[in-house]
Amino acid sequence: MKKLRYGMVGGGPGSFIGAVHRKAINLDGKAELVAGCFSRSKEKSLITAEELGIDKDRCYATFQEMAEKEAARPDGIDFVVIVTPNYAHFEACKAFLEKGISVSCDKPLTTTLEEAKTLERIVKEKGLFLMVTYAYSGHVTARHIRELVLSGAIGEVRTVMGEYPQGWLAFEDISGNKQAEVRCDPAMSGKTNALGDIGTHIENTVYRMTGLKIKKVLARMDKVVPGRVLDDNSFVLVEYDNGATGMYWASQIAIGHDNGLRVRIYGSNGSILWFQENPEVIHLVKGDGTLIEIHRGHSCIAPAAAKYQRLPSGHPEGLIEAFGNLYSNFIDCIIAKREGTFTEDMVEFPTVEDGVHGMAFIEACLKSSENGNIWVEL
Repeated sequence: MKKLRYGMVGGGPGSFIGAVHRKAINLDGKAELVAGCFSRSKEKSLITAEELGIDKDRCYATFQEMAEKEAARPDGIDFVVIVTPNYAHFEACKAFLEKGISVSCDKPLTTTLEEAKTLERIVKEKGLFLMVTYAYSGHVTARHIRELVLSGAIGEVRTVMGEYPQGWLAFEDISGNKQAEVRCDPAMSGKTNALGDIGTHIENTVYRMTGLKIKKVLARMDKVVPGRVLDDNSFVLVEYDNGATGMYWASQIAIGHDNGLRVRIYGSNGSILWFQENPEVIHLVKGDGTLIEIHRGHSCIAPAAAKYQRLPSGHPEGLIEAFGNLYSNFIDCIIAKREGTFTEDMVEFPTVEDGVHGMAFIEACLKSSENGNIWVEL
């Protein structure tokens, strides 16, 4: 199979997430990096290009130039990966989509719901793909939970508890920490920090596991650390379209926690518990109190999830594999579209619609919190 060609916007010196995306794409060998605008500084971008073996003439000063020139090349990129700070997502995605190039973009998709809807319109008009990398939905166990819920293993979902505590922004002095400075700067991150960075992961992971859509929210978005202008500790009450309820907690001041995303799904005949830092295991509690521990890699995993397994049981898969699973499906869909064999049911990655849902959630939470913690419909 001939490899697809891709480019990257962002992911230069000091970037954490750019390298994660590149490693994840490399897992299956379905695409190779051939172009990039890795930094706002052309000098820094060239450093990254050299490190990655990218030709100088395909290292661009701006993403606008990159979109223009790559679209005009006979050997131009087949898709682009956007891993910039939040503020640049919309314009970068729009530039490539308008040139007929499919996009993978980090979350949140944009900084406003209006921008997200604009991208959704362009994607549909152009017949392209836009993946939003809500990476945790790529875990085999996360996919198996969706199959469990669909099969009625826990009955009707009644309530969901989702939390994502981190402790890395618990302190006032963040000088010298590039990631922290970006997250806490409204010019870079938009109107929210914790909720937009990790709260959106809770929203999408719960949606992907349960299929439940949020009807309305009541949010309290606190700025706890002195001098902080964006939320660092947020609570959200949720009501879903089936009448079920939920509660989300997104915090970056919870000392002792790293990336503690947990989802607990409580149904009429059982419960499901999942912990992102131990993604190899699902705990299923039956109505009679029986606790079943489900391990990835065994025959009990549903075929829809098992097809993404890479290693035998006992050999842990993690975040990069989850990212890789999303990219594997994304690339397969691009290839199938080109070959005329694509059907909508092939799409198993988070799409532009997920990105729109994420921004609707964020904006509703902002409106709720800013108006005295009132219920706001999405």
